[in-house]
Amino acid sequence: MGRRPGDPGGGRSRASLWIILAALFVSCSLAYMVLTVAVRRPGSLSLVYAVGPGRASGGEGREMVGGWGGEDDCCRGVEHLELWGAAVKWGTDHKFNTSRECCLACKAMCGGLDGPCLCDSWVFCGDKERCGSKFGECWLKKQNDVLFPALQESGERVIWTSGLIFGKGEGIVGFETDNGTLHIKLFPDCAPLSVAYIVELLRLRLCDGCQIHRAEGRGQYWDSEGNHIADIYIVSFSMESSFPYCVASQASFGPPYAMIQGTLEAGGLSFRKIPAEVCPTIRRGSVAWVGSGPEFFISLANHDEWQGAYTVFGSVLPEDMEIAEKIAILPTKPDVWNNINVSLLEKPVRFRLKRITNSHGHLNLNGNSNSGSRES
Repeated sequence: MGRRPGDPGGGRSRASLWIILAALFVSCSLAYMVLTVAVRRPGSLSLVYAVGPGRASGGEGREMVGGWGGEDDCCRGVEHLELWGAAVKWGTDHKFNTSRECCLACKAMCGGLDGPCLCDSWVFCGDKERCGSKFGECWLKKQNDVLFPALQESGERVIWTSGLIFGKGEGIVGFETDNGTLHIKLFPDCAPLSVAYIVELLRLRLCDGCQIHRAEGRGQYWDSEGNHIADIYIVSFSMESSFPYCVASQASFGPPYAMIQGTLEAGGLSFRKIPAEVCPTIRRGSVAWVGSGPEFFISLANHDEWQGAYTVFGSVLPEDMEIAEKIAILPTKPDVWNNINVSLLEKPVRFRLKRITNSHGHLNLNGNSNSGSRES
């Protein structure tokens, strides 16, 4: 028979329950304080790799090419490609042992903040057997239009490797949405093949498959600067046993994953997978491929746990990150991709891909324009 209200046993039971709950609250509070102090000790936090951007189907991994590092460490070119252009340094008198040295020599002429680079492209011959007397030649050049450089030759028989350098105000494209335009600086020295794909979309003037369809804010795991808040603990009660106990878990890396994700391709055209290139750490504003494309994401936070995992081909200009944040808080609906909880936009945000141009004047450079020592 059940107890009636007012029975002595009922009062004792309620008192015991309140004592248990109070003790539980105190123990959880103490556990939280101890863990908070512990995590603030240098070296006490172990790095955990979290599951990041995925897609509704597929999501295959890929082998990274060229290692990883920060954008400043990138100095990559495209093999079997020879760019034309006015030479600022002739390769016949300017030689190095590696293409990286050639690239760095070009970068050294692009350090100013008040105008275009004196060198915006480089051409190097690094195959000792095939280059012969031309081995080590490093041609530093200036393009009339660095986003659409003059091409001399390409293909397996070409012995040259070429690369591009974008200076201040150069190599910027816009994702034009109804919420504003995201201005994105491209990184041809980190991801030349990825940038070539973006440029091809610009050339074709086709981007009917360009949209953002996933949006996840920073939640309580990252601050407004994009830094992960490692010393936040989430305390919850567990009732899995006969006696309730508290559970304190460290602030995770997601979900939510602090990112917006979409597709960047021309509808109706077959897409060729983009090989993995240099994969630096994901920072707030980084624009990177998911897998081999055409899925991409823009990070709203610094994701050190994704180090070396994704090809970064550009970065949103800092002043435009508020537009990405606006998209991240648009209405969403839950879904599951490959056993990962995601938030999809109720109405995908379509965008138009356009070039952003800044006029810096024109440098009238004369001289040899070809790495084969022919006159322009």
